[in-house]
Amino acid sequence: MKNLSIFATLLFCALTANSYAQNQTVWIAANSETIPLEPASLHAGRVYNPAVGGGDMHVQIDSRYPVTVAMAWADEWNAAMRPGAPANFSFLCVKEHVTSAIYECHLPSDRPMIITFRDERRPEKPVITTIGVILGPGARQFFSPNDLHIQYYNCLQPEFHWRRILDEKYQITPAPKVYSLMTPDHDGQELSLKIKSPIPLTVALLPSHLADQVYDKTVTLTDALDQTGCKERGVQSMSFNCTFNVANGTQTLLILPDIDVSGHKKATVEANTVKCVDHCDLLAPPPNP
Repeated sequence: MKNLSIFATLLFCALTANSYAQNQTVWIAANSETIPLEPASLHAGRVYNPAVGGGDMHVQIDSRYPVTVAMAWADEWNAAMRPGAPANFSFLCVKEHVTSAIYECHLPSDRPMIITFRDERRPEKPVITTIGVILGPGARQFFSPNDLHIQYYNCLQPEFHWRRILDEKYQITPAPKVYSLMTPDHDGQELSLKIKSPIPLTVALLPSHLADQVYDKTVTLTDALDQTGCKERGVQSMSFNCTFNVANGTQTLLILPDIDVSGHKKATVEANTVKCVDHCDLLAPPPNP
């Protein structure tokens, strides 16, 4: 027996390929439903629409009798529900003999998926035959319902947006141009830099204390550049990305001409970064010193 019940899309936790996934995830109880399942019946719950790259889902399941829980592709499921169509669909994250459990699955892509439940009991056909003989052909066997309770959860994670933190056109001088940018709020925080200049420049992202030493000439530029992976030489028109390390503290952008400066030449510099804008208290704490 197929029993289709599709509800609205539920929020889920999207996992990206960077360090955001290291941050704490909090699951908040959302809607719930209780379904009386018959033996061998198949019930469809909520549809999940992950973002590109997929995401995680989290559900509490309590059932009087064992059920099998699995994720199916929503398009395959819907096709199988058409009259006369074969039940031709595949399952992911199959978990059998569930009576009370937290069910979790990583949805692998942005292709919509649906959570399904199958009652593992078998109908007792001989009993139906006996009841039919006694009460007539219209009689139906009574089965103790399998009350399946499904508690859905929403995901709460830090939210990140791109923010512009620097946009300037400045006069190029022999002295280093220094911008104290920010203190990163999470490891792997991205920084996007765009530089346009009439002459070649050296551009580097350094911990602020190291940039100060270069500016004060207590550390050579070569020694400082050896201590950072975010650097480019001979830059005139370029866009490149870097990542922050929280343990390095406040970050400074240092820009220095590679050749002698003559005349009034100006360069433009733009910097954008991914900053936490909501639920930032869930960010992973910085490592102990």
